[in-house]
Amino acid sequence: MLEFTTLIDALTANKNPNRTISYIEGIDSETEISYFDLYNRALSVLHQLQTNGLKAGDELIIFTKDNIAFIDVFWACLFGGIVPVPVAVGISDEHRSKLFKIFQKLSNGYCIANDDDIERLANYAKTNGLSSSFNDLKAKTIAFEKIEINSNKGEIHQAHENDVAFIQFSSGSTSDPKGVVLTHKNIITNLNAIAQGAAYNENDISLSWMPLTHDMGLIGFHLNMIACNMSQCLIPTDLFSRRPLLWMQKTSSKKATVLCSPNFGYKHFLKALGDKTLDNINLSSVRLMYNGAEPISVDLCDEFLTKLSPYGLKRNTMFTVYGLAEATLAVAFPIHGQQYRTIYIDRHQCRMADKVVFIDKDHEDALSFAIEGKPVLDCQVKITDENNSTLAADTIGDVQIKGPNVTQGYYLNEQANMTALTGDGWVNTGDLGFLHDGELIIIGRTKDIIFAHGQNYYPHDLENIALQHKLIELGKIVCYGIRQDKEQRDELILFILYRKDIEGFAVLAREVAKIINEQTGLEADHVIPVKRIPKTTSGKVQRRILGDEYLNGEFDAIISQLDAINAASHVALNEDMTAREKELKEICQSVLKGIVLNINDNFFDAGISSLTLAEIHQKIDDKYPDVVDIIDLFEYQTIKELATFMNEKL
Repeated sequence: MLEFTTLIDALTANKNPNRTISYIEGIDSETEISYFDLYNRALSVLHQLQTNGLKAGDELIIFTKDNIAFIDVFWACLFGGIVPVPVAVGISDEHRSKLFKIFQKLSNGYCIANDDDIERLANYAKTNGLSSSFNDLKAKTIAFEKIEINSNKGEIHQAHENDVAFIQFSSGSTSDPKGVVLTHKNIITNLNAIAQGAAYNENDISLSWMPLTHDMGLIGFHLNMIACNMSQCLIPTDLFSRRPLLWMQKTSSKKATVLCSPNFGYKHFLKALGDKTLDNINLSSVRLMYNGAEPISVDLCDEFLTKLSPYGLKRNTMFTVYGLAEATLAVAFPIHGQQYRTIYIDRHQCRMADKVVFIDKDHEDALSFAIEGKPVLDCQVKITDENNSTLAADTIGDVQIKGPNVTQGYYLNEQANMTALTGDGWVNTGDLGFLHDGELIIIGRTKDIIFAHGQNYYPHDLENIALQHKLIELGKIVCYGIRQDKEQRDELILFILYRKDIEGFAVLAREVAKIINEQTGLEADHVIPVKRIPKTTSGKVQRRILGDEYLNGEFDAIISQLDAINAASHVALNEDMTAREKELKEICQSVLKGIVLNINDNFFDAGISSLTLAEIHQKIDDKYPDVVDIIDLFEYQTIKELATFMNEKL
C-alpha cells in the first residue's frame, strides 16, 4: 500500500541513489540517472523556470522527444506547483496544429521546446495563417537549450492531494483536443491499484519504449516505478521504431521483468524479426507484458508468445488490460501470472443492449476478444444503455467508470464534460463492452461503429477479416463508416496503405472488397490507396483523420481514376452484349455503388450483398412482373446467365 498523498511525496521518499532510470540511446549507449539525482536535477530546472516567470498554477507545455529533458522538466513542474502539459512532437502538421490548439486553451500557458522544434512551429504557422498565434506562443516559450543543471534550487510549492498534478490531452488529433485533468489523488490512487494488481516489488525492473506523452508511458512506466521504488529503463519511441529488436535485446541484458506494448509494437517487432534468430537473448526474467491501448489482437498475442518462447518468454506473461486517461490509467486487470484468456461471441449480436451469444471459436461468425479482467482497486465499472440505465451481465453497452482515480472532468471544456460526465461521479469512457462473470470485455469504440443492414460492425473486426488477403498486414488497412444524411446506413470506406501503381491497386481493391463481402455481406463503397496511415504516438490508428480527408474531397481524384480503370475494364469485357444483357446490366448498375459489374462477373464474388440483390430483383420485377423469382438470382449468378434464363421464359 502506497503511503504517499502526492507525487512530490513519492519522489522525496524514494530519492534513492540505488534506484535508477536508464535512458537507452542505442545498443551500447545509455545514460543512467538515479532517483536521488533526478530529485536534485528537477529542483535545478525549477529554479530556472521560476526565474523565467513561471509560478504555481501556470501551465507548461512540454514539447520534446528527449526523455531526459522531458522528465527533468516534468518533475520541476510538480515541485513548483506548475501544471505540466505533455504534448507529443510527432512528425506531421497534425501534431503542430494540436499544440497551437492546446496553447490557446490554457489559462496562463507557457511552452518549453527545442530550438529546432520552435523553428518548425514557426514555419508551420507561416504557411497556415497562424503567424499571430505563433508570436503569442513564442513570447512565452523557453528553449531547452537555455536550461542547464546547476546547484541553484527552486522553491518547492506545498502540494495537496486535490491539487491538479498535470493535464493529459487526448492523443488523437481532433478539432477540439480534450484535456483530462488529473489530481495527485487521482494518480496516487491508481498507482496503488496498479502496484497491487501487478504485484510490484522493489526488485522489479521495467522497460518501456512508449512515449512519455502517453498515459502508459508516463504513468504506467515512469511514475509507477518512482512510487514503487523500482528501477526503470526507457527507450525513445523513435529509436524503437527504427530498431525494434533492441527492445528484446535490452530486456535480456537488463533482466527486465515488466514490459508493455499495444498491438502495433508486437507486430512491428515480429516483422523486423522475421526468420532471424536473436543471439544470446534470455527473456526468462519477464513476468508481465502489458497489452492494451487499442483493441487487443488475440492472434497477435499468440504469434508473439510462440515466436519468443524459445528465448524463455513464458505464455503467462501476456497481461491483457484495459485503461484510459480518464481513469488516470488502469481500469481492469486480469490475475497476474495466469495465461491470458479469450472469449468468442456471435458477430451478429453486437449491438447496444444485445445479449451476447457465446459460440465456438471455429464458428464462421465468431468474434474473438481478450478478457481484460476485473476492475482494479478503488475503480468501479458499470455497463449502461443509451438512456444511462445499468444493463445486466453479458449485455453490450457503454462502459462507465467511477472512483477516486477517475478525473472530475476535462480542462475548460464544458461540451466534453456534458457528454462524458453522466452524473454522480460516473464517466462514460466512449467504449463499448460487457461484463462476464465480473470481468470486463471491451469490443470497440462507440464512435467507430459502422452501421449497415440494421447491424453494428466494428472496424477492427473488418480489418482482421481483410488480413486474409496475403498483401494486407495489421495496421495497413483502415475501415471507416461515414453517415450520409440521405442514406439509412453508413458508407463503408476502406483505406489501404499502398505506394505502387494504381492499376495494381484496382485489382487489390476488388479482391479485398470481395473477402469482406463474403465474410460479412457488406459492400465497400470505396477502397482507397493512401500513402500513410495516421496514428497517435502510441500507435493507435486515427480513423477519423482519414474520414475527414475523404469528406473534404481529398481522395476524389484517386476515386475517379479508379472508376476510370474499372470502367475501361468493363467496356472491354462487355462490347458484345445482347439487348437483354445490356438492360439487366443497366438495372444492376442503377443499384450498385462503387462496384462495376461485368456480364460474366459472379454477383457474390463482385461483393454484392443479399440485400442489394433483393433491390436488383425488385427493379427486374417492376419491369418484368413474376418472370424472375429472388431465388433465381442465387441460381443464375451472372448477368449473362440471368439473361439467358429470362430469354427462355419470355
